[in-house]
Amino acid sequence: MNRSNNLRSSVLLSLTALIWGVAFVFQSMGNNYMQPFFFNASRNTLGCLILIPLIILKWFRPDALGGQGIPLKKLPKKLTVVGGILCGIALTTATMFQQISLKYTTVGKVGFITTLYIILTPIFGLFIRKKCPFTVWIGAAAAVVGMYMLCITESFSLSLGDLLALLGAVFFSVHILFIDHFSPKTDGVVLSCIQFFVSALICWFIAFIVEQPSLDQLAQGIIPVLYTGIMSSGVAYTLQIIGQRNFNPTIAALIMSMESVISAIASYFAYQMGFLTQDQSLTALQITGCVIMFCAVIFVQLPFDKLKPHND
Repeated sequence: MNRSNNLRSSVLLSLTALIWGVAFVFQSMGNNYMQPFFFNASRNTLGCLILIPLIILKWFRPDALGGQGIPLKKLPKKLTVVGGILCGIALTTATMFQQISLKYTTVGKVGFITTLYIILTPIFGLFIRKKCPFTVWIGAAAAVVGMYMLCITESFSLSLGDLLALLGAVFFSVHILFIDHFSPKTDGVVLSCIQFFVSALICWFIAFIVEQPSLDQLAQGIIPVLYTGIMSSGVAYTLQIIGQRNFNPTIAALIMSMESVISAIASYFAYQMGFLTQDQSLTALQITGCVIMFCAVIFVQLPFDKLKPHND
């Protein structure tokens, strides 16, 4: 792959991280206008609708998006549907814990804690016989130290929001493992569309039972819904699958993990500009914890295997 294509992929994946990082601010804003299930139902519905034109395009033009994935006319239907349902359930659980956590803690902290999915994923992979390098255990230990500094208050207790965000990171890890299993066997855009559809159905069902959704709430929170539905789901996902084409996956994951840093920066400026009412400032100790956690994320993705001497 030549240098110009590498630069193009890096730019696209950096935009993906930027969109996802800023999305934390809009998710927090969404809590000001509607309940979590209603918000996620709305954004997932929009995310599903945004991907439908891409699917239609790929049906008539199999080479669209560079011919990524299996041609739609040859898709294994049962596997695709089952994969979409499982991914949708995992995504629903993860985003729900994340969305609720934003009601009780800061956007920056949720962004950094969510980033732990990059460390948790290979650890959970052990249960399905995926090897976990020793460097991951070192990174995990460092991340625990960083999260302690970030989340533990003077009373030495995790806040409810921090615990919910951590649970969200756990289920994001499960979601990533599902994607890792099913995406090579089917089309990624179709799989994503199905998962958004499933997630929307679940959220709508729960929202009408435990919440009181209304068109007035949707109208007031339309900007957060539009951003998270169109940009975070539709656009960012498309940029990701294009950017990762023929690109080193370790470098890709490293670039996209910058969403945690972006979320902290974006939330600070959003608070200063009055878009967020909860103070998003971090103490020196919490900032140190953020740095340690981010360094741990980078550390576990460094290609240490390439540093080993190779015998001829």
